[in-house]
Amino acid sequence: MFRYQQLAQELQQQIEQGQYACGDRLPGVRELAKRRTLSVSTVVASYRQLEADGYLQANSRSGYVVKARYQPPPLSSALVPKSVVPSIVSSQQMALTLSKAAADPAYMALGAAVPALTFLPQHALHKALQQVMKTEPTRLMRYEASRGAPELRMQIARRMALHGAVVSPEQVIITNGCQEALMLSLKAVTEPGDVIVIESPAFYGLLQALEAAGLQALALPTDAQNGMAPEVLQQALEQWPVKACVLIANYSNPLGSLMPASNKKRIAAMLGERGIALIEDDTYGDLGFAATRPASCLALTPQQDIFYCSTFSKTLSPDLRLGWVIAPKHTAKLEYLKFISNISTAALPQLAVARLLQHGQYERHLRQVRQQYQAAITRISSSIGRLFPAGTRVSQPQGGFVLWVELPAGVDGYVLAQQAQAEKISIAPGSIFSPTPARQKPLFSNFIRLNCAVVQDARLERALQTLAQLCHSQLDAIT
Repeated sequence: MFRYQQLAQELQQQIEQGQYACGDRLPGVRELAKRRTLSVSTVVASYRQLEADGYLQANSRSGYVVKARYQPPPLSSALVPKSVVPSIVSSQQMALTLSKAAADPAYMALGAAVPALTFLPQHALHKALQQVMKTEPTRLMRYEASRGAPELRMQIARRMALHGAVVSPEQVIITNGCQEALMLSLKAVTEPGDVIVIESPAFYGLLQALEAAGLQALALPTDAQNGMAPEVLQQALEQWPVKACVLIANYSNPLGSLMPASNKKRIAAMLGERGIALIEDDTYGDLGFAATRPASCLALTPQQDIFYCSTFSKTLSPDLRLGWVIAPKHTAKLEYLKFISNISTAALPQLAVARLLQHGQYERHLRQVRQQYQAAITRISSSIGRLFPAGTRVSQPQGGFVLWVELPAGVDGYVLAQQAQAEKISIAPGSIFSPTPARQKPLFSNFIRLNCAVVQDARLERALQTLAQLCHSQLDAIT
């Protein structure tokens, strides 16, 4: 056996034993050659052998990284119910359980989409907060303007212009996270009982907002790769008195789908022709894995009636509670609704984030964290393929950090979530992503959503092994 083959065999064993996880970077060629007193050509030949065998893949920036060898198949075709009718949203109590688990360090928090500290710019954010407290002591002792701090609104407007959405800082309303941005948008254009088009599956935070406002959800089946189809929406608009449409066009939650620009334009135009508002949730727009950020509906069709909502919760820190909403045709109404809701958003986090944006730290962090999220998605997807029962399928998100997992038909996602909770593991059962009435069998009963923005360590591996064992047990009970 040649020396390069011996080295390849050793590295292969280390990969199979878990010493190098999916997405991990192997030592550089020169570094390993020096460490093992081998020639560079021997190490290169060994890496190429592992690449040919499917263990490694070459990355122009990162050298050789461990390849995912157990990728489960993609999701099956979109679930299309026999009939789609508006329904009142209810039974969203499980979402509160997920939120509590995310704040409890005893839990392996795979349920709520909350990034672990390792994915957040802790040092830069702490420094910015300290600088604001030092330089703006008197300003922090009063209410900020209802629209938000001018410094942050200016930075947001500048950044949105870079991505094609030209707006005035005066049109930016700062909110307590994207959830409040969605709530204010819904209040601006709806009355209780109105019909709102949403995606299916839909982010459960949106379902909570609809429930709180007494609105009916018309959940339309959504493609796992391209999002809501214009043809499906058109059929719904012809049949029902729709008042607004809420979409996550860029890296939807939970599917991770990316709507093509042509579909964004068609949907915005279709709604505009009927005088129906489009509420665009762009929470994950900055977290795409491709080199170019996708355009928003607002950027592509600025003439339409669009409420653009976004947040820094997934990129900087959930606890900042910083989001914003832009709706050029409704700025005054949104400002008033914000004022009567809670007067204003705290100045301290606004001014700190404005500093990060102004000095380029936000963009530098995004370049790093996008790669982290993509690697985390790949690793957990590979582990699911290795551990979970045959027939398990997963989404193939193009951005964000959540996976939508389709389990074999005999596995109940809600039961699995309760069983996992007893093991101090939180997951999001698929049923809470649907407004299905309680008397009907819930949609997505054999689905779960997993948060992949967690520390990639032995604790995560044990949690995934436990989930897999629980799935196997449910299937065994049937047979």
